[in-house]
Amino acid sequence: MSLLSRLARLAPREPSPDPALRGALQILDADTTPETYLRAVEGSVVALVVAGLVGVIATPAQLRPVTLLAVALVAIGVRETGRVVPRLLATAAKQRTLGTAPWLVCRAAMRLRVTPTTEAATAFASRNPTGPLDRGLAAAVRRGRATGTAGIDEFLTRWGDRFPPLRRGMRLLERAAAAPTAERERDVDRAVDTVLEGVRKRASEDAAALRGPVTAVYAFGVLLPLAFVAALPATRVAGLPVSVPLLVAVYDGLLPLGLCCAAGWLVANRPVGFPPSRVPRSHPDVPDDPRFPVAAGVAVAACAFVAAPLLLPAWTRSFAAVGFGVGTALTLHYRPYRAVREEVRAVETGLPDVLHGVGRRVSSGDPVETALSATAAELDSHAADLFGTAADRGAALGVGVRESLLGEHGPIARLPSRRTRDAARLLAAAASEGRPAGSALVAAGDHLAELARVEAQARRSIQHATKTMGNTAAVFGPLVGGVTVALAGRVGGSRLGETLPQAPLALAIGGYVLLLAALLTGLATGLERGFDRALVGYRVGLALLAATATYLAAVVAGTLVA
Repeated sequence: MSLLSRLARLAPREPSPDPALRGALQILDADTTPETYLRAVEGSVVALVVAGLVGVIATPAQLRPVTLLAVALVAIGVRETGRVVPRLLATAAKQRTLGTAPWLVCRAAMRLRVTPTTEAATAFASRNPTGPLDRGLAAAVRRGRATGTAGIDEFLTRWGDRFPPLRRGMRLLERAAAAPTAERERDVDRAVDTVLEGVRKRASEDAAALRGPVTAVYAFGVLLPLAFVAALPATRVAGLPVSVPLLVAVYDGLLPLGLCCAAGWLVANRPVGFPPSRVPRSHPDVPDDPRFPVAAGVAVAACAFVAAPLLLPAWTRSFAAVGFGVGTALTLHYRPYRAVREEVRAVETGLPDVLHGVGRRVSSGDPVETALSATAAELDSHAADLFGTAADRGAALGVGVRESLLGEHGPIARLPSRRTRDAARLLAAAASEGRPAGSALVAAGDHLAELARVEAQARRSIQHATKTMGNTAAVFGPLVGGVTVALAGRVGGSRLGETLPQAPLALAIGGYVLLLAALLTGLATGLERGFDRALVGYRVGLALLAATATYLAAVVAGTLVA
């Protein structure tokens, strides 16, 4: 924020923010005012223009018009980008936030079945907020305590219009709290079904709307450039003015920049997302020292730099060093995050069965402690083992269900899973309610299972595009580029005439291959799962390794066949 303040002082005028920008910064919880932000954008343009004019003066006279044009284009681009980026980020945040709406309603519904009051349901649903929707409900609940309300009206005033199924679901929960016992179960089920069906429909509509733009980006940003790459060996023979600097500017500059802009727009307008559990850096299974991945990446890069010329042309040493070195460093750095997330996924997959099993036994009269141990012995899942271990530890230490499940040193405390912690809190509440809470636990398991099905369906709706992008990034693009480089060498040595030199062409196309692998993998991951740093970093690392190996193998195969 100090940087924004410094840039704002350079603004030559006082801009007037529009309501869209003000709303975007509010959604993003930005710690600045729209006026300050716009002044910072104007100030950054002034700083760029001043620096650019100094560069124009320092350049040779014949290059000054081109340099001046470049400075003007960059300044205009920075100004427009600064105005558009907050809105794109806010749109992406809204889509990501709407993906959390079903679980918020499910949490409130689970608590409402155990304690039929709106205040208890909203307080349970807003505990430990992790996103804008949760924080909005938590703030409304805090203010509602001062006025003796549950905070639903204030919460829906801000979020109800953005996602009408959320409004209907919360209102049905509010009605269920005041309904007779015989009707309460039906209203709670309708509330959860309403928001789940709303997310399912919204995800399907958004995915259908994105098919056209995704196809256009893929065709004009990937397929056509790759097709032209395949025709490069014959361009100079045909008399076309294609040079290596031009290829570098287009393939390693303009095309990646265009793909970045298109990717930002696509991700901002992606279908309703269900963000994965974020793994904090403080997690005990995540090393806090990045030196090992960096050292491993440097070592692999050095080995590739030395070994590549022994089997391949000399130009491959720098390409292999960059691709294998960066890919190794990213993969090793983010692999622990992936392992923790896989554990979270395994636990969350088994949660519905655990709640079902415990709920049936509690309805039969068993205490929650006994039901947990019996269910763990009956089920073969990571979730059952986790809850069973916690219950056994609590029995050995003589502590209650809440302490054994949610205690500081319990097995659930180290698991970064909101759903698992909420299920543990529901089990702790059921321990004090006894047999009447058994049906609530069974219904909570049903809601979790249905929510998992909705999430899987939403991801499948966009996977038709993401799988193609992933295959292109790791295999198809490097394969075409490698064969092109091999053909260029053959054509250059033939009697057809001089063509592009192989080594500069290979490095130019190799840079495009690596950039394409990173951008398409990041875009595919963002569309499918949302932009999580660890998830994107791990997949990009694997894509770089695969793309580098495929490109080099294609060069060798093309040379042998050509």
